[in-house]
Amino acid sequence: MSKTANTTNNTRAQESTNAIERLYITMRHLFNRGFYKPSGVSGEALRNALLLLRPEIYGSIAEEKAELNGLVYVLERLPEGIEQCRFINLTSDEGYAKSHFKPIIPPKRRRNCYRIDEEQMNIEITRGRSDIYDILTHLTFLFIESSKISKRVLIEDTDKTIRDWNKLEVAVKKEKLSQDEREVALLHTANILGRSFVEVLEVYQRLASKKNPERFLKIIYWLGKLAIEEETTGERRAITFGTILRERLGHHIHGERWANTIKELLKAHGLLGRPIHIISANMHSVMNSLFARKALAKEFPDNGSLEIYEALSSSDNMALRQKVTTLAKKNGMIAMDDLSGTNIDVQIFDTAKLSKGACCYDFPKGAVDDTKPVIFVMDYAFGEQAYETIDEFLKPFENQEGEKVFLDVASISIMGKAGILEGGKGDLMIPSAHIFEGTGDNYPFENELCSVDFKGYGLKVLEGTMVTVLGTSLQNRDILKFFHESTWNVIGLEMEGVHYQKAIQSASKVRKSIREDVKVRYAYYASDNPLETGSTLASGGLGTTGVKPTYLITDKILEQIFNS
Repeated sequence: MSKTANTTNNTRAQESTNAIERLYITMRHLFNRGFYKPSGVSGEALRNALLLLRPEIYGSIAEEKAELNGLVYVLERLPEGIEQCRFINLTSDEGYAKSHFKPIIPPKRRRNCYRIDEEQMNIEITRGRSDIYDILTHLTFLFIESSKISKRVLIEDTDKTIRDWNKLEVAVKKEKLSQDEREVALLHTANILGRSFVEVLEVYQRLASKKNPERFLKIIYWLGKLAIEEETTGERRAITFGTILRERLGHHIHGERWANTIKELLKAHGLLGRPIHIISANMHSVMNSLFARKALAKEFPDNGSLEIYEALSSSDNMALRQKVTTLAKKNGMIAMDDLSGTNIDVQIFDTAKLSKGACCYDFPKGAVDDTKPVIFVMDYAFGEQAYETIDEFLKPFENQEGEKVFLDVASISIMGKAGILEGGKGDLMIPSAHIFEGTGDNYPFENELCSVDFKGYGLKVLEGTMVTVLGTSLQNRDILKFFHESTWNVIGLEMEGVHYQKAIQSASKVRKSIREDVKVRYAYYASDNPLETGSTLASGGLGTTGVKPTYLITDKILEQIFNS
Protein backbone atom coordinates (compact mmCIF):
# COMPACT_ATOMS: atom_id res chain seq x y z
CA MET A 1 0.00 0.00 0.00
CA SER A 2 2.75 2.44 1.03
CA LYS A 3 4.69 1.62 -2.16
CA THR A 4 1.72 2.55 -4.34
CA ALA A 5 1.17 5.77 -2.40
CA ASN A 6 4.83 6.62 -2.80
CA THR A 7 4.71 6.06 -6.57
CA THR A 8 1.65 8.30 -6.85
CA ASN A 9 3.34 11.06 -4.86
CA ASN A 10 6.46 10.88 -7.01
CA THR A 11 4.35 11.07 -10.16
CA ARG A 12 2.51 14.12 -8.85
CA ALA A 13 5.83 15.78 -7.96
CA GLN A 14 7.13 14.98 -11.46
CA GLU A 15 3.96 16.42 -13.02
CA SER A 16 4.43 19.58 -10.98
CA THR A 17 8.09 19.88 -11.98
CA ASN A 18 7.08 19.51 -15.63
CA ALA A 19 4.39 22.18 -15.14
CA ILE A 20 6.99 24.62 -13.74
CA GLU A 21 9.31 23.85 -16.64
CA ARG A 22 6.49 24.42 -19.14
CA LEU A 23 5.60 27.72 -17.48
CA TYR A 24 9.13 29.05 -17.81
CA ILE A 25 9.68 27.79 -21.33
CA THR A 26 6.36 29.35 -22.39
CA MET A 27 7.21 32.65 -20.66
CA ARG A 28 10.61 32.84 -22.35
CA HIS A 29 9.05 32.02 -25.72
CA LEU A 30 6.42 34.75 -25.28
CA PHE A 31 9.10 37.23 -24.21
CA ASN A 32 11.12 36.50 -27.37
CA ARG A 33 7.97 36.76 -29.48
CA GLY A 34 7.15 40.16 -27.97
CA PHE A 35 3.48 39.84 -27.01
CA TYR A 36 0.64 37.48 -26.16
CA LYS A 37 -3.08 37.52 -25.45
CA PRO A 38 -4.06 35.92 -22.11
CA SER A 39 -7.25 34.51 -23.66
CA GLY A 40 -5.37 33.19 -26.72
CA VAL A 41 -3.54 29.90 -27.21
CA SER A 42 -0.35 31.09 -25.45
CA GLY A 43 -2.27 32.51 -22.51
CA GLU A 44 -4.15 29.24 -22.23
CA ALA A 45 -0.84 27.30 -22.09
CA LEU A 46 0.23 29.44 -19.10
CA ARG A 47 -3.14 29.06 -17.41
CA ASN A 48 -3.22 25.28 -17.87
CA ALA A 49 0.31 24.87 -16.51
CA LEU A 50 -0.54 26.98 -13.44
CA LEU A 51 -3.77 25.04 -12.87
CA LEU A 52 -1.91 21.75 -13.15
CA LEU A 53 0.69 22.98 -10.69
CA ARG A 54 -1.79 24.42 -8.16
CA PRO A 55 0.84 26.36 -6.15
CA GLU A 56 0.26 26.51 -2.40
CA ILE A 57 0.39 30.29 -2.44
CA TYR A 58 -2.61 30.48 -4.77
CA GLY A 59 -4.74 28.22 -2.56
CA SER A 60 -7.96 27.13 -4.30
CA ILE A 61 -6.97 28.43 -7.76
CA ALA A 62 -8.12 25.18 -9.41
CA GLU A 63 -11.58 25.24 -7.78
CA GLU A 64 -14.67 27.02 -9.10
CA LYS A 65 -14.87 29.40 -6.16
CA ALA A 66 -12.62 32.47 -6.05
CA GLU A 67 -9.28 32.34 -4.21
CA LEU A 68 -9.24 35.35 -1.86
CA ASN A 69 -5.94 35.06 0.08
CA GLY A 70 -4.07 34.47 -3.18
CA LEU A 71 -5.82 37.52 -4.66
CA VAL A 72 -4.62 39.77 -1.82
CA TYR A 73 -1.08 38.34 -2.12
CA VAL A 74 -0.98 39.09 -5.86
CA LEU A 75 -2.52 42.56 -5.56
CA GLU A 76 0.18 43.56 -3.05
CA ARG A 77 2.79 42.77 -5.72
CA LEU A 78 1.11 44.38 -8.75
CA PRO A 79 0.36 48.08 -9.32
CA GLU A 80 -2.95 49.44 -8.08
CA GLY A 81 -5.44 49.70 -10.94
CA ILE A 82 -3.92 46.92 -13.09
CA GLU A 83 -7.21 45.01 -13.02
CA GLN A 84 -8.76 47.87 -15.06
CA CYS A 85 -6.14 47.72 -17.83
CA ARG A 86 -6.68 45.85 -21.07
CA PHE A 87 -3.10 46.48 -22.20
CA ILE A 88 -0.10 45.70 -19.99
CA ASN A 89 3.34 46.61 -21.32
CA LEU A 90 6.55 45.35 -19.75
CA THR A 91 9.25 47.88 -20.60
CA SER A 92 12.87 48.71 -19.85
CA ASP A 93 13.79 51.91 -17.98
CA GLU A 94 12.93 54.31 -20.80
CA GLY A 95 12.90 57.60 -18.89
CA TYR A 96 9.28 57.76 -17.69
CA ALA A 97 10.63 59.38 -14.51
CA LYS A 98 11.23 62.52 -16.60
CA SER A 99 7.62 62.58 -17.82
CA HIS A 100 4.39 63.74 -16.14
CA PHE A 101 3.52 60.12 -15.28
CA LYS A 102 3.58 59.39 -11.55
CA PRO A 103 5.11 56.02 -10.60
CA ILE A 104 2.83 53.50 -8.90
CA ILE A 105 4.93 51.27 -6.63
CA PRO A 106 3.31 48.05 -5.32
CA PRO A 107 3.59 47.72 -1.52
CA LYS A 108 5.45 44.36 -1.61
CA ARG A 109 7.56 44.72 -4.78
CA ARG A 110 9.79 47.69 -5.53
CA ARG A 111 9.11 48.30 -9.20
CA ASN A 112 7.99 51.47 -10.99
CA CYS A 113 4.69 51.16 -12.84
CA TYR A 114 2.96 53.87 -14.87
CA ARG A 115 -0.72 54.20 -15.73
CA ILE A 116 -0.52 55.58 -19.27
CA ASP A 117 -4.26 55.98 -19.79
CA GLU A 118 -7.53 54.26 -18.80
CA GLU A 119 -6.61 51.08 -20.66
CA GLN A 120 -2.82 50.79 -20.37
CA MET A 121 -0.34 50.05 -17.58
CA ASN A 122 3.42 50.06 -18.19
CA ILE A 123 5.65 48.12 -15.77
CA GLU A 124 9.39 48.88 -15.72
CA ILE A 125 11.62 45.80 -15.56
CA THR A 126 15.03 46.65 -14.12
CA ARG A 127 15.66 43.52 -12.02
CA GLY A 128 16.07 40.88 -14.71
CA ARG A 129 14.20 37.74 -15.74
CA SER A 130 13.02 36.82 -12.23
CA ASP A 131 10.94 40.01 -12.23
CA ILE A 132 9.29 39.04 -15.53
CA TYR A 133 8.51 35.51 -14.27
CA ASP A 134 7.07 36.96 -11.07
CA ILE A 135 4.80 39.44 -12.88
CA LEU A 136 3.58 36.96 -15.52
CA THR A 137 2.77 34.32 -12.90
CA HIS A 138 0.75 36.81 -10.85
CA LEU A 139 -1.01 38.11 -13.97
CA THR A 140 -1.89 34.55 -15.01
CA PHE A 141 -3.45 34.03 -11.57
CA LEU A 142 -5.50 37.23 -12.04
CA PHE A 143 -6.68 36.11 -15.48
CA ILE A 144 -7.77 32.73 -14.07
CA GLU A 145 -9.76 34.44 -11.30
CA SER A 146 -11.17 36.93 -13.81
CA SER A 147 -12.33 34.08 -16.04
CA LYS A 148 -14.02 32.36 -13.05
CA ILE A 149 -16.08 35.51 -12.39
CA SER A 150 -17.11 35.77 -16.05
CA LYS A 151 -18.23 32.11 -16.14
CA ARG A 152 -20.33 32.55 -13.00
CA VAL A 153 -22.11 35.73 -14.06
CA LEU A 154 -22.72 35.24 -17.80
CA ILE A 155 -26.01 33.47 -18.54
CA GLU A 156 -25.32 30.55 -20.85
CA ASP A 157 -25.73 31.14 -24.62
CA THR A 158 -26.58 34.84 -24.07
CA ASP A 159 -24.80 38.15 -23.56
CA LYS A 160 -26.85 38.77 -20.42
CA THR A 161 -25.52 38.69 -16.85
CA ILE A 162 -27.07 37.42 -13.62
CA ARG A 163 -28.81 39.73 -11.12
CA ASP A 164 -25.92 39.62 -8.61
CA TRP A 165 -23.59 41.12 -11.23
CA ASN A 166 -26.05 43.86 -12.21
CA LYS A 167 -26.41 44.85 -8.54
CA LEU A 168 -22.61 44.94 -8.07
CA GLU A 169 -22.29 47.15 -11.16
CA VAL A 170 -24.83 49.63 -9.76
CA ALA A 171 -22.96 49.75 -6.41
CA VAL A 172 -19.54 50.29 -8.01
CA LYS A 173 -20.84 53.21 -10.10
CA LYS A 174 -22.14 55.08 -7.04
CA GLU A 175 -20.01 57.92 -5.65
CA LYS A 176 -20.42 56.77 -2.03
CA LEU A 177 -22.05 53.75 -0.41
CA SER A 178 -23.96 53.72 2.87
CA GLN A 179 -23.32 50.86 5.31
CA ASP A 180 -26.51 49.10 4.11
CA GLU A 181 -25.64 49.52 0.42
CA ARG A 182 -22.10 48.26 1.03
CA GLU A 183 -23.30 45.12 2.82
CA VAL A 184 -25.85 44.40 0.09
CA ALA A 185 -23.09 44.80 -2.55
CA LEU A 186 -20.81 42.47 -0.56
CA LEU A 187 -23.61 39.90 -0.32
CA HIS A 188 -24.00 39.89 -4.11
CA THR A 189 -20.20 39.75 -4.50
CA ALA A 190 -20.06 36.73 -2.16
CA ASN A 191 -22.58 34.94 -4.41
CA ILE A 192 -20.53 35.80 -7.51
CA LEU A 193 -17.31 34.52 -5.92
CA GLY A 194 -18.82 31.40 -4.35
CA ARG A 195 -17.57 32.53 -0.94
CA SER A 196 -19.28 33.28 2.36
CA PHE A 197 -20.21 36.84 3.36
CA VAL A 198 -17.72 36.71 6.29
CA GLU A 199 -14.81 35.71 4.00
CA VAL A 200 -15.64 38.47 1.53
CA LEU A 201 -16.04 41.06 4.31
CA GLU A 202 -12.59 40.19 5.70
CA VAL A 203 -10.87 40.70 2.33
CA TYR A 204 -12.89 43.90 1.76
CA GLN A 205 -11.46 45.28 5.03
CA ARG A 206 -7.89 44.20 4.17
CA LEU A 207 -7.99 46.02 0.84
CA ALA A 208 -9.91 49.14 1.91
CA SER A 209 -8.03 52.43 2.29
CA LYS A 210 -9.13 55.93 3.25
CA LYS A 211 -8.64 57.08 -0.34
CA ASN A 212 -10.36 54.05 -1.85
CA PRO A 213 -12.71 52.37 0.68
CA GLU A 214 -14.55 50.31 -1.98
CA ARG A 215 -11.36 49.00 -3.61
CA PHE A 216 -12.32 45.33 -3.24
CA LEU A 217 -15.71 45.78 -4.95
CA LYS A 218 -14.04 47.70 -7.80
CA ILE A 219 -11.36 45.03 -8.26
CA ILE A 220 -13.94 42.24 -8.55
CA TYR A 221 -16.06 44.36 -10.90
CA TRP A 222 -13.17 45.20 -13.25
CA LEU A 223 -11.76 41.65 -13.25
CA GLY A 224 -15.20 40.40 -14.27
CA LYS A 225 -15.96 43.26 -16.69
CA LEU A 226 -12.86 42.75 -18.88
CA ALA A 227 -13.37 38.97 -18.99
CA ILE A 228 -17.07 39.41 -19.88
CA GLU A 229 -16.17 41.85 -22.67
CA GLU A 230 -13.67 39.33 -24.07
CA GLU A 231 -16.48 36.78 -24.25
CA THR A 232 -19.19 39.08 -25.60
CA THR A 233 -17.39 41.67 -27.77
CA GLY A 234 -14.07 39.99 -28.62
CA GLU A 235 -12.14 42.93 -27.05
CA ARG A 236 -9.10 41.01 -25.85
CA ARG A 237 -6.50 41.90 -23.25
CA ALA A 238 -2.86 41.89 -24.39
CA ILE A 239 0.56 41.78 -22.74
CA THR A 240 3.53 43.16 -24.66
CA PHE A 241 7.28 43.22 -24.03
CA GLY A 242 9.08 46.41 -25.16
CA THR A 243 11.73 46.18 -27.88
CA ILE A 244 14.36 47.92 -25.71
CA LEU A 245 13.62 45.52 -22.84
CA ARG A 246 14.19 42.54 -25.12
CA GLU A 247 17.46 44.02 -26.37
CA ARG A 248 18.77 44.90 -22.90
CA LEU A 249 17.77 41.87 -20.82
CA GLY A 250 20.73 39.79 -19.63
CA HIS A 251 23.32 42.53 -20.28
CA HIS A 252 23.73 43.60 -16.63
CA ILE A 253 23.10 47.24 -17.59
CA HIS A 254 21.58 48.19 -14.21
CA GLY A 255 23.92 45.95 -12.20
CA GLU A 256 27.00 47.48 -13.82
CA ARG A 257 25.71 51.02 -13.24
CA TRP A 258 24.96 50.13 -9.59
CA ALA A 259 28.38 48.52 -8.96
CA ASN A 260 30.36 51.33 -10.61
CA THR A 261 28.53 54.02 -8.60
CA ILE A 262 29.41 52.22 -5.34
CA LYS A 263 33.07 51.76 -6.32
CA GLU A 264 33.30 55.47 -7.20
CA LEU A 265 31.84 56.26 -3.77
CA LEU A 266 34.40 53.98 -2.05
CA LYS A 267 37.19 55.63 -4.02
CA ALA A 268 35.95 59.14 -3.12
CA HIS A 269 36.13 58.23 0.58
CA GLY A 270 39.52 56.51 0.26
CA LEU A 271 38.10 53.07 1.08
CA LEU A 272 39.02 51.04 -2.02
CA GLY A 273 42.16 49.56 -0.47
CA ARG A 274 40.58 48.47 2.82
CA PRO A 275 39.15 44.99 3.63
CA ILE A 276 35.49 44.98 2.50
CA HIS A 277 32.81 42.83 4.12
CA ILE A 278 29.64 42.59 2.01
CA ILE A 279 26.32 41.92 3.77
CA SER A 280 23.10 41.37 1.83
CA ALA A 281 20.37 42.28 4.31
CA ASN A 282 17.65 44.85 4.93
CA MET A 283 18.42 48.54 5.44
CA HIS A 284 18.02 48.62 9.21
CA SER A 285 19.33 45.54 11.02
CA VAL A 286 23.08 46.20 10.60
CA MET A 287 22.80 49.90 11.47
CA ASN A 288 20.56 49.17 14.48
CA SER A 289 22.80 46.33 15.70
CA LEU A 290 25.84 48.61 15.53
CA PHE A 291 24.32 51.71 17.14
CA ALA A 292 20.78 51.32 18.56
CA ARG A 293 21.61 50.31 22.13
CA LYS A 294 24.04 53.24 22.48
CA ALA A 295 21.80 55.75 20.67
CA LEU A 296 18.71 54.86 22.72
CA ALA A 297 20.31 54.26 26.13
CA LYS A 298 18.13 56.98 27.72
CA GLU A 299 14.87 55.70 26.21
CA PHE A 300 15.63 52.04 27.08
CA PRO A 301 17.88 52.07 30.17
CA ASP A 302 16.95 48.57 31.39
CA ASN A 303 15.56 46.84 28.31
CA GLY A 304 17.39 44.20 26.35
CA SER A 305 18.18 44.82 22.70
CA LEU A 306 15.18 42.79 21.49
CA GLU A 307 12.71 45.33 22.95
CA ILE A 308 14.69 48.13 21.30
CA TYR A 309 14.63 46.37 17.92
CA GLU A 310 10.90 45.64 18.19
CA ALA A 311 10.26 49.33 18.95
CA LEU A 312 12.40 50.36 15.95
CA SER A 313 10.53 47.96 13.66
CA SER A 314 7.30 49.94 14.24
CA SER A 315 6.69 52.76 11.77
CA ASP A 316 5.20 54.79 14.66
CA ASN A 317 8.68 55.31 16.13
CA MET A 318 10.22 57.53 13.44
CA ALA A 319 11.92 59.76 16.05
CA LEU A 320 13.76 56.75 17.55
CA ARG A 321 14.84 55.59 14.09
CA GLN A 322 16.11 59.07 13.27
CA LYS A 323 18.18 59.14 16.47
CA VAL A 324 19.93 55.88 15.51
CA THR A 325 20.52 57.10 11.92
CA THR A 326 22.03 60.38 13.20
CA LEU A 327 24.50 58.54 15.46
CA ALA A 328 25.39 56.15 12.60
CA LYS A 329 26.11 59.04 10.19
CA LYS A 330 28.34 60.73 12.80
CA ASN A 331 30.31 57.48 13.07
CA GLY A 332 31.19 56.66 9.50
CA MET A 333 27.94 55.54 7.86
CA ILE A 334 27.39 56.61 4.24
CA ALA A 335 23.88 55.88 2.94
CA MET A 336 23.20 55.77 -0.80
CA ASP A 337 19.72 55.53 -2.25
CA ASP A 338 19.65 53.64 -5.52
CA LEU A 339 19.46 55.64 -8.74
CA SER A 340 20.63 52.87 -11.07
CA GLY A 341 17.25 51.17 -11.47
CA THR A 342 18.20 48.05 -9.49
CA ASN A 343 16.13 49.23 -6.48
CA ILE A 344 18.97 48.08 -4.23
CA ASP A 345 19.88 50.75 -1.68
CA VAL A 346 23.28 50.69 -0.01
CA GLN A 347 24.92 51.58 3.32
CA ILE A 348 28.69 51.76 3.82
CA PHE A 349 30.14 51.71 7.36
CA ASP A 350 33.73 52.90 7.74
CA THR A 351 34.62 51.24 11.06
CA ALA A 352 37.81 53.32 11.37
CA LYS A 353 35.56 56.31 12.07
CA LEU A 354 33.81 54.75 15.05
CA SER A 355 34.25 57.03 18.05
CA LYS A 356 34.80 55.53 21.50
CA GLY A 357 31.62 54.16 23.07
CA ALA A 358 29.43 54.85 19.99
CA CYS A 359 29.30 51.26 18.67
CA CYS A 360 27.97 48.11 20.32
CA TYR A 361 30.92 46.00 19.01
CA ASP A 362 34.63 46.24 19.76
CA PHE A 363 37.75 45.32 17.81
CA PRO A 364 40.48 43.17 19.34
CA LYS A 365 43.16 45.24 21.09
CA GLY A 366 45.78 46.75 18.81
CA ALA A 367 43.57 46.95 15.68
CA VAL A 368 44.99 49.53 13.26
CA ASP A 369 42.69 51.98 11.43
CA ASP A 370 44.18 51.13 8.01
CA THR A 371 43.15 47.50 8.38
CA LYS A 372 39.77 48.08 10.01
CA PRO A 373 36.98 46.73 7.79
CA VAL A 374 34.54 48.57 5.58
CA ILE A 375 31.09 47.01 6.00
CA PHE A 376 29.09 47.30 2.80
CA VAL A 377 25.36 46.53 3.26
CA MET A 378 23.18 46.02 0.19
CA ASP A 379 19.41 45.69 0.24
CA TYR A 380 17.84 42.41 -0.90
CA ALA A 381 18.28 41.49 -4.56
CA PHE A 382 15.47 39.72 -6.42
CA GLY A 383 16.16 36.29 -7.94
CA GLU A 384 18.65 36.37 -10.84
CA GLN A 385 19.40 40.01 -9.99
CA ALA A 386 21.63 38.68 -7.17
CA TYR A 387 24.06 37.31 -9.80
CA GLU A 388 23.92 40.48 -11.91
CA THR A 389 24.77 42.82 -9.00
CA ILE A 390 27.38 40.78 -7.09
CA ASP A 391 29.08 39.61 -10.32
CA GLU A 392 29.54 43.25 -11.36
CA PHE A 393 30.62 44.43 -7.90
CA LEU A 394 33.34 41.76 -7.55
CA LYS A 395 35.00 42.83 -10.81
CA PRO A 396 38.07 45.07 -10.45
CA PHE A 397 37.49 48.83 -10.44
CA GLU A 398 38.94 50.57 -13.49
CA ASN A 399 40.21 54.07 -12.66
CA GLN A 400 40.51 57.00 -15.09
CA GLU A 401 44.05 55.97 -16.04
CA GLY A 402 42.71 52.58 -17.13
CA GLU A 403 44.41 50.74 -14.25
CA LYS A 404 42.56 47.89 -12.59
CA VAL A 405 42.13 48.10 -8.82
CA PHE A 406 41.22 44.74 -7.25
CA LEU A 407 38.90 44.93 -4.24
CA ASP A 408 39.98 43.26 -1.00
CA VAL A 409 36.68 41.45 -0.37
CA ALA A 410 37.21 39.61 2.93
CA SER A 411 33.73 38.13 3.39
CA ILE A 412 30.27 37.96 1.84
CA SER A 413 27.29 37.37 4.14
CA ILE A 414 23.79 36.69 2.88
CA MET A 415 20.88 36.99 5.27
CA GLY A 416 17.36 36.46 4.00
CA LYS A 417 13.84 35.16 4.40
CA ALA A 418 13.02 31.71 3.09
CA GLY A 419 10.32 29.07 3.15
CA ILE A 420 11.09 26.33 5.70
CA LEU A 421 10.08 22.69 5.22
CA GLU A 422 10.21 21.60 8.85
CA GLY A 423 9.41 24.21 11.48
CA GLY A 424 7.53 27.49 11.60
CA LYS A 425 7.78 31.24 11.05
CA GLY A 426 10.93 32.74 12.58
CA ASP A 427 12.94 29.48 12.74
CA LEU A 428 16.46 29.41 11.24
CA MET A 429 18.06 27.65 8.27
CA ILE A 430 21.86 27.41 7.90
CA PRO A 431 22.73 26.03 4.43
CA SER A 432 25.74 23.92 3.51
CA ALA A 433 24.85 23.91 -0.21
CA HIS A 434 22.45 25.48 -2.70
CA ILE A 435 20.80 23.52 -5.50
CA PHE A 436 19.02 25.08 -8.45
CA GLU A 437 15.44 23.91 -8.93
CA GLY A 438 14.76 21.95 -12.10
CA THR A 439 18.45 21.21 -12.73
CA GLY A 440 21.17 19.15 -11.10
CA ASP A 441 23.25 22.32 -10.58
CA ASN A 442 24.63 22.32 -7.05
CA TYR A 443 26.88 24.71 -5.13
CA PRO A 444 28.36 23.26 -1.93
CA PHE A 445 30.39 25.73 0.18
CA GLU A 446 32.04 26.17 3.56
CA ASN A 447 29.60 28.24 5.64
CA GLU A 448 31.28 30.32 8.37
CA LEU A 449 28.00 30.13 10.31
CA CYS A 450 26.79 26.86 11.81
CA SER A 451 23.83 25.68 13.88
CA VAL A 452 25.88 25.79 17.12
CA ASP A 453 26.12 29.62 16.77
CA PHE A 454 22.34 29.85 17.19
CA LYS A 455 21.73 27.25 19.92
CA GLY A 456 20.05 28.37 23.14
CA TYR A 457 17.99 31.24 21.73
CA GLY A 458 14.64 29.40 21.67
CA LEU A 459 14.54 29.03 17.86
CA LYS A 460 14.63 25.82 15.86
CA VAL A 461 17.82 25.66 13.75
CA LEU A 462 18.10 23.44 10.67
CA GLU A 463 21.30 22.72 8.74
CA GLY A 464 21.30 21.27 5.22
CA THR A 465 20.62 22.10 1.57
CA MET A 466 18.58 25.06 0.33
CA VAL A 467 16.79 25.01 -3.02
CA THR A 468 16.94 28.19 -5.08
CA VAL A 469 13.60 28.31 -6.86
CA LEU A 470 12.68 30.20 -10.02
CA GLY A 471 9.75 31.81 -8.19
CA THR A 472 8.40 31.36 -4.66
CA SER A 473 4.82 31.57 -5.93
CA LEU A 474 5.27 28.41 -8.03
CA GLN A 475 5.86 25.81 -5.34
CA ASN A 476 3.29 23.20 -4.41
CA ARG A 477 3.06 20.62 -1.65
CA ASP A 478 4.08 17.66 -3.87
CA ILE A 479 7.35 19.23 -5.04
CA LEU A 480 8.17 20.43 -1.53
CA LYS A 481 7.47 17.00 0.00
CA PHE A 482 9.72 15.41 -2.62
CA PHE A 483 12.53 17.87 -1.80
CA HIS A 484 12.06 17.35 1.91
CA GLU A 485 11.98 13.54 1.80
CA SER A 486 14.63 12.98 -0.89
CA THR A 487 18.36 12.46 -0.35
CA TRP A 488 19.00 16.09 -1.30
CA ASN A 489 18.35 16.83 2.42
CA VAL A 490 16.49 20.05 1.61
CA ILE A 491 15.57 22.27 4.58
CA GLY A 492 14.09 25.28 2.78
CA LEU A 493 13.62 27.28 -0.40
CA GLU A 494 14.55 30.79 -1.46
CA MET A 495 15.28 32.69 -4.67
CA GLU A 496 18.84 34.07 -4.61
CA GLY A 497 21.33 31.62 -3.05
CA VAL A 498 22.52 29.90 -6.24
CA HIS A 499 22.86 33.25 -8.01
CA TYR A 500 25.01 34.76 -5.23
CA GLN A 501 27.18 31.65 -4.96
CA LYS A 502 27.66 31.42 -8.74
CA ALA A 503 29.03 34.99 -8.77
CA ILE A 504 31.21 34.41 -5.66
CA GLN A 505 32.70 31.16 -7.04
CA SER A 506 33.46 32.58 -10.47
CA ALA A 507 35.13 35.68 -8.94
CA SER A 508 37.19 33.79 -6.33
CA LYS A 509 37.96 30.48 -8.04
CA VAL A 510 37.94 31.17 -11.79
CA ARG A 511 38.45 34.86 -12.58
CA LYS A 512 40.61 35.45 -9.45
CA SER A 513 39.27 39.02 -9.11
CA ILE A 514 38.88 38.54 -5.32
CA ARG A 515 40.83 36.42 -2.82
CA GLU A 516 40.32 32.66 -3.19
CA ASP A 517 39.74 32.18 0.54
CA VAL A 518 36.88 34.72 0.76
CA LYS A 519 34.66 33.79 3.70
CA VAL A 520 30.98 33.19 2.99
CA ARG A 521 28.08 33.21 5.43
CA TYR A 522 24.51 32.24 4.62
CA ALA A 523 21.64 32.21 7.10
CA TYR A 524 17.89 32.41 6.53
CA TYR A 525 14.90 32.81 8.79
CA ALA A 526 11.52 31.29 7.96
CA SER A 527 8.88 33.59 6.52
CA ASP A 528 6.48 30.66 6.08
CA ASN A 529 6.16 26.89 5.93
CA PRO A 530 4.55 26.09 2.57
CA LEU A 531 4.00 22.47 3.67
CA GLU A 532 1.61 23.58 6.41
CA THR A 533 -1.91 24.63 5.48
CA GLY A 534 -2.50 28.27 6.38
CA SER A 535 1.22 28.98 6.79
CA THR A 536 2.15 30.13 3.28
CA LEU A 537 3.23 33.67 2.41
CA ALA A 538 -0.37 34.44 1.43
CA SER A 539 -1.40 34.00 5.06
CA GLY A 540 0.23 37.31 5.97
CA GLY A 541 3.54 38.77 7.11
CA LEU A 542 5.83 37.87 9.98
CA GLY A 543 5.02 40.88 12.18
CA THR A 544 7.42 41.06 15.13
CA THR A 545 8.17 37.29 14.82
CA GLY A 546 10.86 38.23 12.30
CA VAL A 547 12.64 40.68 14.63
CA LYS A 548 14.39 38.09 16.84
CA PRO A 549 15.88 35.91 14.03
CA THR A 550 16.83 38.95 11.90
CA TYR A 551 18.88 40.53 14.68
CA LEU A 552 20.28 37.23 15.91
CA ILE A 553 21.71 36.48 12.44
CA THR A 554 22.97 40.07 12.07
CA ASP A 555 24.67 39.88 15.49
CA LYS A 556 26.51 36.64 14.61
CA ILE A 557 27.69 38.09 11.27
CA LEU A 558 28.96 41.31 12.90
CA GLU A 559 30.67 39.39 15.74
CA GLN A 560 32.68 37.43 13.18
CA ILE A 561 33.55 40.55 11.15
CA PHE A 562 34.77 42.49 14.21
CA ASN A 563 36.83 39.52 15.42
CA SER A 564 38.35 38.70 12.01
